[in-house]
Amino acid sequence: MAIVPREVFFTKGLGIHREQLSSFEMALRAAGIAKYNIVSVSSIFPPYCQVISQEVGLSRLSDGQIIYAVMSRNATKESNRLISASIGLAIPTDKSHYGYVSEHHDFGQPAKKVGDYAEDLAASMLASTLGIELDIDKSYDEKKEQWKISGKIVRSMNITQSAKGDIHGLWTTVLAAAVFIVD
Repeated sequence: MAIVPREVFFTKGLGIHREQLSSFEMALRAAGIAKYNIVSVSSIFPPYCQVISQEVGLSRLSDGQIIYAVMSRNATKESNRLISASIGLAIPTDKSHYGYVSEHHDFGQPAKKVGDYAEDLAASMLASTLGIELDIDKSYDEKKEQWKISGKIVRSMNITQSAKGDIHGLWTTVLAAAVFIVD
């Protein structure tokens, strides 16, 4: 039996605790996905998959359920160290073709820059499978314009969580996830 998700939702969270694992747990709670068994999957956005809201997605899950997710996470124990975790998405115009989900995490970069980078990663992977020639030296905005002109990529987006490390040196964890809903 093939497992092909037909829906996906995006979420993010931040956790702070003296223990690193507990900090991660707090970030999962903030993202609304702590009560599920998460299986990490790679970067393919299935054909005909629909993006739904987090609220709708969570309502379709049961406590303890095994869920499939592309997840990005980052953690620090350094006071004021900026950390980010991001998920990017690129969906092709042709819904029968698969798209891409990317994960990226970084230190010292603002959320906008990390989010744009994750979105660029997803769109660049999709563009390469669709035969769209991209100049890697062009800025994110210039490449995004190329995707629009090609007419082959209908939508790209990202979800990003960033935070500065706790001032008292507690573990700070950020995460972003694309959670697939399987019937």
